[in-house]
Amino acid sequence: MTVEAFPPLTRERMTALLDRMATRRVVVVGDVMLDRYLIGDTDRLSPEAPVPVVTVRTTRSALGGAANVAANVAALGAAALLTGAVGDDEHAAAIRAELAAHRLDDRYLVPVADRPTTTKTRVIARGQQVVRIDEERDDPLDSNDLARLWATIEAMLASADALVLEDYNKGTLGPALIRDAIAAARRRGMPVVVDPKYRHFFEYRGATVFKPNRRELEAALGAGVDIGRDPHALIQARERLAVDNLLVTLGAEGMALVTHDGRRLQVPSRAREVFDVSGAGDTVTAWVATALAAGASVPEAAFLANYAAGLEVAKAGVATVSPAEVLAAFDEEHDAIGRWRRGGVI
Repeated sequence: MTVEAFPPLTRERMTALLDRMATRRVVVVGDVMLDRYLIGDTDRLSPEAPVPVVTVRTTRSALGGAANVAANVAALGAAALLTGAVGDDEHAAAIRAELAAHRLDDRYLVPVADRPTTTKTRVIARGQQVVRIDEERDDPLDSNDLARLWATIEAMLASADALVLEDYNKGTLGPALIRDAIAAARRRGMPVVVDPKYRHFFEYRGATVFKPNRRELEAALGAGVDIGRDPHALIQARERLAVDNLLVTLGAEGMALVTHDGRRLQVPSRAREVFDVSGAGDTVTAWVATALAAGASVPEAAFLANYAAGLEVAKAGVATVSPAEVLAAFDEEHDAIGRWRRGGVI
């Protein structure tokens, strides 16, 4: 099987797509999460247990999970319509405040009184994570809450251009909801982009783009599968998943794409330095979905998302990437290639 390079985009085509992406409406459904960071210093162990005592100097919050995908869509200038379950607690209030800071609407969130808002609190001392504390429930939503969520999704899809399903296995997405959402989007002719986790990995039949990372895909396919060594593994995986296109993020190796017509394309990572990989997958999901909504082909959408991911991992923590940053990176890269071709020093 021949592995093709991703077809490059011209600057004119990239600019046209980015302009259209800013006018699109993307529905994001999934597990809405809050990331909290307690940042401080430590210089002694606790007398109560052999653990460091951290004196907290700074506290900050950030959007996580589906909320971070929505923030990445908004950073493109597009409209992100976010829904998912949250609790009736202080962490839900913090999510609403963060959404407002990103110019995102919180009215589609579905509050569930007896369920905590999924929150991950990281304690960091001297630049190192000491411990992570998770507050969550991952059991499925009950039938009444699912009914409220589905009614919200139907209303959102009526005016949307693309659908994202962001699954972190925290109970928002179940098999019936997944099937109904994909069917509703396909009836409206809109692309569906999926970022899966293990629990419902094979429930996304009919998705336009299915985007796991390498570890997730190999774990789902079973022991002994090595997508790097087996040239047919990705094609077989796409067929087994029954999705149109399979886009696998490979970390430092970039991305691999298998299209609906059996082509396999490979693109190397464009990250020049990797500071923090947190949120890079969310960036890819947001850019792919918004680009498809704007009329990009799947290879074009993956090409743009690869640029964005390379910039995101150079930032501290979960971050977003703007169209201007991607264009600047594109220009810098092509200026360097031009100097090399002219015999200059890069």
